[in-house]
Amino acid sequence: MLKEPKIFEQNAHWILACKAEDVVENGGVCVKYGEHQIAIFYFTRRNEWYATQNECPHKKQMALSRGMIGTKNDEPKVACPFHKKTFSLATGKCLSGDECSINTYPIKEENGNVYICVDSLPLT
Repeated sequence: MLKEPKIFEQNAHWILACKAEDVVENGGVCVKYGEHQIAIFYFTRRNEWYATQNECPHKKQMALSRGMIGTKNDEPKVACPFHKKTFSLATGKCLSGDECSINTYPIKEENGNVYICVDSLPLT
């Protein structure tokens, strides 16, 4: 797990989560913001960044950042490493037929830094 991220722009509620080089290509890392764990993924061949909650809703395990990423019908997805439930990285919808879903967050990479918008995180 990476260190606690620093606030980037207080007005826009974007936080500096990590350096782009800290994120495994075609994989993920976890950052902690307050009491929240956020999974960050870099889908190398698509050159796309995604941020989701790290907790898998199936068994409440903090594991999604260690999941495998890929696509299903061109939809970017992550599979929980424990249960193999798959979730859309774009929408959070479960792609395994279950009714559960995960939260997704706006993310951007600028000048080698990765930022997450935390406006939709519950206050803790």
